[in-house]
Amino acid sequence: MEITQAQFVQIEHCLPTQRGNVTLSNLDVLNAILYVAEHGCKWRGLPKRFGNWHTIYTRMNRWSKSGVLNRVFEQLQQSQIVRIKIEAVSLDSTSVKVHPDGTGAPKKNGPQAIGKSRGGWNTKIHMVAANARTAITFSLSPGQAHDAPEGRALLSRLGAPNRPLHLLMDRACEGNETRQLALDLGFIPVVPPLKTRIEPWEYDRAMYKRRNEVERLFRRLKGFRRIFSRFDKLDVMFIGFISFALIADGLHLC
Repeated sequence: MEITQAQFVQIEHCLPTQRGNVTLSNLDVLNAILYVAEHGCKWRGLPKRFGNWHTIYTRMNRWSKSGVLNRVFEQLQQSQIVRIKIEAVSLDSTSVKVHPDGTGAPKKNGPQAIGKSRGGWNTKIHMVAANARTAITFSLSPGQAHDAPEGRALLSRLGAPNRPLHLLMDRACEGNETRQLALDLGFIPVVPPLKTRIEPWEYDRAMYKRRNEVERLFRRLKGFRRIFSRFDKLDVMFIGFISFALIADGLHLC
């Protein structure tokens, strides 16, 4: 798997302009990052054909901290959203196991959304997706965090849609506060009530079946070893890899 020159042209304008005597082009660096993301290898384990591993790591680190990869993801996804007619969006989360190499960083180095749940150390990826190939936004939380508060924070950050849209959620987000926030923002919540509800509500069961699309998106992202397991100590680098995986998905590499 590699990014071709034709695919690179779609995102080239979002990357920093290279000046001076540069050994590796941005395309070379992207393909090296793609190898690390896909195979989950350590930076030192990069095949020599990609060039100096430290140069590639440094550029990835700089792009992650400056938000370059986030901007590429947002622009690429926005162009896809323009091409499709969105009828509904899905809010869901998935847990990612934290590798021992991803723990132990001092808190002063930066945010680390890592927490201990029944399955050990985990990170949760919360995502709003338009379909099985189009993520709209995402965030991280520690593994023991409940889905509902993080989901509300993500919806608040997303803001109101330009027209009423169905918002598909699972029962973890069926609480009154979450549904009311969705209504206030202009969404139409589609979520099955808990069986313990005294006054259960009706919901669009046919529309709710589309919630599998965000699950399929998570499945494709976890095809990247760097997403399937968290090796990065700091959120900024892990977010960079998630953005990169979404960019690769947007370029139809996977």
